[in-house]
Amino acid sequence: QEFREQMKIISCRWRDLHTKKAQLKTYMEKSEMTIKKNDKIQFQALKKASKEREKKMHMERELLRAKELLEDLRNKRQKLCNRVQKYSIFEKYLKNVVEISQFEEIQEVIWRYETLLRVRKDLLQSQHCHKEMSEQAKVLLDQYMEEKEAEILQYKNELEQLQQHFDQTQSDILYWETHLANIQNTSAKKTQELGTIKLAILNLFQ
Repeated sequence: QEFREQMKIISCRWRDLHTKKAQLKTYMEKSEMTIKKNDKIQFQALKKASKEREKKMHMERELLRAKELLEDLRNKRQKLCNRVQKYSIFEKYLKNVVEISQFEEIQEVIWRYETLLRVRKDLLQSQHCHKEMSEQAKVLLDQYMEEKEAEILQYKNELEQLQQHFDQTQSDILYWETHLANIQNTSAKKTQELGTIKLAILNLFQ
């Protein structure tokens, strides 16, 4: 009876242990899931913090560039103000010009001045183009003159050679004409002698 009672007690304890073991396992699984979830949340938090730091650094850089740009714009504004102050005398001068001229506004004077500047620029450019064309034409003319002078010199040399050949030919003609006259004279003499001989032979024959 005691043994059965102890076995019942042990069985109850064993069931309790199994129940507690199952509860402990469930708790461990929940705890592990919670830890993983916390790790994930912590990683996301770190990632978000890193992005926030990068965003903050980017914003700080942008702010620094904006400050530098603002300072640069302030400097430019100051320079422009100084230029306006410096050139204010010209505004007074232009107003006086408008008063004593046919222009009605300062802007018309400026437009007229810009038009004259463009015309002057076009004239200078045209003059420059004409000058370049003139220089090119001069170069071409010099080349043409050199070529023609070389041709003229060549023709002169050929003409001298032809003149020498003509003189030589004239000398040869005079020589051969003299030689032909001598031959003709000799032939005439021989013909006369032949006639005399024929006449003598005829007389002798008769």
